[in-house]
Amino acid sequence: MAFIPTPLNLPEHAFRITLKEDQHYIFDEIRKKHLVLTPEEWVRQHFIQYLIRVKKFPKALIQVEGGLSLNKLQKRTDIVIFNAKGERIMVIECKAPKIKITQATFDQAARYNSVHKTRWLVVTNGLRHCYAQIDHTNEKFLFVEELPLYSAL
Repeated sequence: MAFIPTPLNLPEHAFRITLKEDQHYIFDEIRKKHLVLTPEEWVRQHFIQYLIRVKKFPKALIQVEGGLSLNKLQKRTDIVIFNAKGERIMVIECKAPKIKITQATFDQAARYNSVHKTRWLVVTNGLRHCYAQIDHTNEKFLFVEELPLYSAL
């Protein structure tokens, strides 16, 4: 089945996309492998490139689809960002463009972050991006319009 890319609210990038046995694959430069090109993967790969090229996040500090255990269930975190000390500082949840970013979507990402306890939480469907700084002590979110450069985190 052919994947028709949705234009996203992220900078364009010249991805390496291949077609094998009627299936499109996109090369993930973080994991160094080709992945099935789904709408969610399209968003994830665009957001990764946005982090690297626009926000200057070091590739070596980006983890994609890392596992976590939540209420004895194995889950996957789309993207986790680390600082130079190896501490998790940001969780990013990616959704397909057709999935609306709602309170329930944000709550899901917040539940995942209850394990990681990062200072930043991002939820994106490639069209809309929600950026929040987290005050874990007071259990509050401070939503911001723009994600800062990596050096400002």
